[in-house]
Amino acid sequence: MASTIKVNNIQNQCGANIANKCGTTITLGASGDTISLASGASQTGFGRTGTVDWDTTPKTATFTAVSGDGYFCNTTSSAFTVNLPAGSAGAIVSLADYAGTWQTNNLTVSPNGLDNIGGVNGDVTLNTEGQSVTFVYVDSTQGWINTMDSTSNERGTSFITATGGTITTCGNFKIHTFTGPGTFCVSSAGAGTPCQPSSADYLVIGGGGGSGANGGGGGGAGGFRSSPGTASGSYTVSPLGASPAAAITLTAQAYPIVVGGGGAGVSGPSTSNPGSNSSGLGIVSAGGGAGSNGDGPCAGQDGGSGGGAHRTGPGGSGNTPPVSPSQGNNGHQGNGGGGSNGGGGGGAGAGGSAGGCGAGGAGGDGSYSNINPATGVADGPVGPGRYYSGGGGGGGASGSDPSGGAGGGANGTAGAAGSPKAASGTANTGGGAGGGAQSCSGGGGDGGSGIVIIRYKYQ
Repeated sequence: MASTIKVNNIQNQCGANIANKCGTTITLGASGDTISLASGASQTGFGRTGTVDWDTTPKTATFTAVSGDGYFCNTTSSAFTVNLPAGSAGAIVSLADYAGTWQTNNLTVSPNGLDNIGGVNGDVTLNTEGQSVTFVYVDSTQGWINTMDSTSNERGTSFITATGGTITTCGNFKIHTFTGPGTFCVSSAGAGTPCQPSSADYLVIGGGGGSGANGGGGGGAGGFRSSPGTASGSYTVSPLGASPAAAITLTAQAYPIVVGGGGAGVSGPSTSNPGSNSSGLGIVSAGGGAGSNGDGPCAGQDGGSGGGAHRTGPGGSGNTPPVSPSQGNNGHQGNGGGGSNGGGGGGAGAGGSAGGCGAGGAGGDGSYSNINPATGVADGPVGPGRYYSGGGGGGGASGSDPSGGAGGGANGTAGAAGSPKAASGTANTGGGAGGGAQSCSGGGGDGGSGIVIIRYKYQ
């Protein structure tokens, strides 16, 4: 038999109302109380507050959403589709980029049947990294309308931690400089955004080429390879191609660093010595080609930049082996006029020149970077930039000493018998050696050693 209890208030033992009806308003609980449903119980008729209940198991494949739920969609492995439920006024679905990969593998949102999304019966593609959206179904005309759209989400950022070389700091960046062989040890590669904290920029310069005597050609500069500030936070650089090189994404490991030595100069009919390769982070810069010896083989050698040649032989080719952007330029043959003279060695920024009758040619200018402004030296025509990879000037019989290229290229020697050993390229610039003078008893000069510099964001 059915029973009926008729009351206006239900009170607790302290006399406070826990259920009260006044007119058409029913109040449950007293101030400060928490009202909860028993485990397994459900509620109807209360409506939604404009938010969703989030499913914290990430979705990785196509599925059909349920109104009132939010989903973390993980497209790391592949793109997929979210099918919206049949539209009814007030239905709500939220979606969030779980791994920050929607820009690579898109998420497609597809309406049910003839339902619209923003007034159109068609799919929507979500392709913004870190995006999150909320769709609410309004009516049959507009269908689902996106009421909230965040184009980014906050993610923790960790930075690179590494040792090796001589370490300096500049703002938020650390710079590791290697003037000799060593190891760049990455203990933490960094992760997350912004500013690509896992990326490092590099400057890798090969050793400069040596030179010969008796109107020898200038040594070619060591190869110049650099990424121009793509690890965030630009710095001045002179890229050698139309498509600047990209920064390197690091992993936690030990990276061996090789700094190429300069090629040794020679006297007499011996063949001159090229510079040695430098390498780091998988980037290899070739040693500079040696300048020719007027008493021996008269052609300049190929290399990062080509060596200059005696007036009877061709200059060496730069960018050998070829890379893009180019790592250097060609050396030049000496002027064909009287006397013994050699052409200038190629530099990273320009080729060598021929010189005049009996006079050696100038070395080609190098290229510049202030990747390490704390130690940069203005040795060229650009502000605080440090020049590297200048070609050596050629040797000659007359005139003044031919100039070496900006970036450590040594001047050639002008004169006759009894002249001293030709000048050497500057250490740790990859500069080419200056060519020896006509009948130079001292012989050719030595190339300058290379250098490896690595730069990354550490905070």
